[in-house]
Amino acid sequence: MQFSRLKPKRQLGQHFLKNQAAIKKIVAALELQPGETVIEVGAGRGELTGELLRHNINLIAVEKDKWLARQLASKFSIFNDQFSIKEGDVLKVLPQLTKTLNPKPYTLVGNIPYYLTGYLLRLIGELEHKPALIVFTLQKEVAERLAAQPPQMNKLAASVQFWAKPEIIDYLKPGDFSPPPKVRSAIIRLHPKPYTLNPIPYYQLVNIIFKQPRKTIFNNLRPARRSLGEGGGTGLEKRLAEIGLTGKERPQNLTIDQIKTLSQM
Repeated sequence: MQFSRLKPKRQLGQHFLKNQAAIKKIVAALELQPGETVIEVGAGRGELTGELLRHNINLIAVEKDKWLARQLASKFSIFNDQFSIKEGDVLKVLPQLTKTLNPKPYTLVGNIPYYLTGYLLRLIGELEHKPALIVFTLQKEVAERLAAQPPQMNKLAASVQFWAKPEIIDYLKPGDFSPPPKVRSAIIRLHPKPYTLNPIPYYQLVNIIFKQPRKTIFNNLRPARRSLGEGGGTGLEKRLAEIGLTGKERPQNLTIDQIKTLSQM
């Protein structure tokens, strides 16, 4: 069944993935098992949706565009027993939706509009019931920043790698989408992982040291410690030495484990 010739009033910055080989690669990366629950973010015209439903899963599609949501409901009506649509903004829908699934495991997939990426990743990191696996299509530069390791560590990588391990699966060309975006894209897989640390001091530290990433961690931390009335000179050097750092390191050279240890100072 095809969509009608009428078009939605607004496409919300979406570039619809049309390359069938890429769609199959995304689905393969999910390692789907029959009967499992999948949430698709921004189902759009349903190209990925149709391939997902071929794998006998329970699929919940989240779509903000009302026109597209109605078209999806019509196109996949024969899958009513395993397919449902949540119409609305994923940033508002996802927290409540995942609560209703708890403790049932689920996976998350989608072709993410570029303007939404940062907000969505932050939201997922804060979910009480996180997905077992995530596969997203993102802007190439964003995916590479997410997966960065020292000496290319950055604020985005440090923030996301606290709760997930990223892995770039493949790269996509603008021509793989309709309409073609002006940038290249990448398929990235995120493996959420448990953590025992309090995330608040960790994210506070990330904000401090990556605010001016060209400075050494000593020079980034000293003003913060002074503002807490703790002094900022030899006392800080001593504390850094206790965890194996000289203070001359720059944020991009730190590992996630080092940032975690530093956040507990």
